[in-house]
Amino acid sequence: MTRSSTEILVVGAGLGGVAAALAAADSGRRVVLTEPTDWIGGQLTSQAVPPDEHPWIERFGCTASYRRLREGIRDHYRRVYPLRAEAAAERDLNPGAGRVSKLCHEPRVALAVLEEMLAPHRSAGRVTVLLRHRPVEVSADGDHVRAVVLEDHEGGRHTVEAAYVLDATEDGDLLPMAGIAHVTGAEARSEHGEPHAPETADPANLQGITYCFAVSHHEGEDHTIERPAMYDFWRSYRPDFWPGPLVGFSAPDPRTLEPVARTFVPNPGTDPLAIDADQSADAGDKELWGFRRILARGLHAPGAFASDITLANWPLNDYWLLPALEIEGVVDADTVRRAHEEARQLSLSVLYWLQTEAPRADGGTGFPGLRPRPDVTGAPHGLAKAAYVRESRRIRAVTTVTEQDVSLDLRGPHGIVRRHDSVGVGSYRIDLHPSTGGDNYVDIASVPFEIPMGALLTERATNLLPAAKNIGTTHITNGCFRLHPVEWNVGEAAGRLAAFALDHDTTPHSVHEKTDLLRDFTALLDRTGVERSWPDVRGY
Repeated sequence: MTRSSTEILVVGAGLGGVAAALAAADSGRRVVLTEPTDWIGGQLTSQAVPPDEHPWIERFGCTASYRRLREGIRDHYRRVYPLRAEAAAERDLNPGAGRVSKLCHEPRVALAVLEEMLAPHRSAGRVTVLLRHRPVEVSADGDHVRAVVLEDHEGGRHTVEAAYVLDATEDGDLLPMAGIAHVTGAEARSEHGEPHAPETADPANLQGITYCFAVSHHEGEDHTIERPAMYDFWRSYRPDFWPGPLVGFSAPDPRTLEPVARTFVPNPGTDPLAIDADQSADAGDKELWGFRRILARGLHAPGAFASDITLANWPLNDYWLLPALEIEGVVDADTVRRAHEEARQLSLSVLYWLQTEAPRADGGTGFPGLRPRPDVTGAPHGLAKAAYVRESRRIRAVTTVTEQDVSLDLRGPHGIVRRHDSVGVGSYRIDLHPSTGGDNYVDIASVPFEIPMGALLTERATNLLPAAKNIGTTHITNGCFRLHPVEWNVGEAAGRLAAFALDHDTTPHSVHEKTDLLRDFTALLDRTGVERSWPDVRGY
C-alpha cells in the first residue's frame, strides 16, 4: 500500500467533485480528486445525462464557473463541429435541440470541457486526478477524518491523508465509512411534517436508477442486438401503478399520474432551430426521440451526420425493483450488485424492444436501424458507464431543507426562503421518480431556493464536508436539489469553504457560527461569482 498527503481530498469526480476541486485549487490549495470510472463529470459524462435546469439559466441562477462550463460546451461545438452558419450564430445554441434542456449535448463534449477547466491546475501541480479509484476505508480519530484508503482497478491500495475530505461520491459512500450520522430513503412524516412524506420511515425507499443509452437511426440497416437474458421478464413486467407494460409507450404523466402515450419517430424532419426547451411551460417528455436528443443533424452542414443521436432516459428504463444503495442491516452488497445488473438488463431490453417490437407510426413494428452508440457513451452496447443515481445517503445536517421550505403550494408564489447563510441558489420542480418502496411519481411545483451553508455541515463538527447530493435535504426535497447546476454549486461552495477554513485556521462550523467569518466567507463567494440570492422571478 502506498501513502500520500494533500490539503484537500475530493472523493468522487462528478459535477460536485469537479467544482469542489476547481474552487479549492483556485484558492491556491493542493487537491487530490478521485473517480471510480475513467471519466470525470458524473451526471454529464459517465452517466450521460444532459443537464436539467431552471428556465432562467441563460440569464441568472447559477455560479460563474458553471456558466463557464456551459459556454465552454457551446464554444466546443462552434469550434469543432460543422454547424450551419445560423446555428453557430445562435447565442443560446442547443447542440442537441432536445426539449429537456437548453443545452443538450454529447457526454464526450462535456468531458473535454471539464478536462480543459482542470488543465491549468493539473499542470501547476495543484490538482492530481486519480481515475479508476474507489474509496474502501476511512481512517478517523473520532469525528476527525485522517485519511481515505482508495482501491484502483487492479486491486492496488493507496492511502491519502488530508486536512479536509470532501465526499462527492454518487452514493455518499464516505458517510458510513467515517461513522458520520446520515439518512437514507424516506423519512417518516412525523420527523419534519412534510405532507408528501410517508407515515412510516423507510430507509430502503429510494428513487430508481437508470442506465441511460445512446442511439442513432439508420433506415435500411439492421443493428439489432442479441436478445437480452432478462427480456422475457421485462417485456411482461407491469407495475401496479402503470397503465400497461413498463416496456411500452404508455406511461403516467409525472405531474398528473394520468396515462399518456409517448411517441417515437427517429430523425423527424422538423427544424431543430425551432425547438424552445422550457420545462416550466412544457415538460417535453411525450415525444421520446426529441426529449433528450444530444446531437441534431439538422444543425449541421448537409450530409455531415447520417442521423441525430438521442439519449434514452425515459419512464421505460427507470429501474426500481431493488435498492441500488448498500444500507447496513437493510440492503447488502449482493442486492446492490443485482440491482445494477437488472437495471442494465432493463435498458438493453428497452433497446431490443425498440428494434424488434415497438409500434411504428406507419403501422409496422420495430426499428432495426437503431444503432447503439458505445462511441458516444464510452461503454458497451451504448449504455452509460455508470447508473444515473438520483438519491444518495444524506448527512444529518445543522440545517435540513424540508418540503415546507420549497413547495409552491406551501410557500405561495413569492415564498422564497431567504437564507442569511446562503452559499448559492437553485430551482427545479420537486421531481421524484418511482421508487423501491412502490411509490409512483411525486412531481410538484416548487419555488426557487437558496442553499443554506448549514445544509453542508454535519450535526457534529468534522473535517468531512458533503459536496454532491449528500447534503441536508430530505427524501422529498432531494427531488429539487439533485440536478446538475445545484450539485455543481454545492461542490463549489464546499471546496471554497474547506480552503477558507485552512486559510483562517478555523473550522467550517466556526465559519457558520461566527458573524465576522460568515460575512467574510459569503463576501468571497460573491467575489468569485457565486449567486447567493434570487431576483424577483415569476412564472414558476
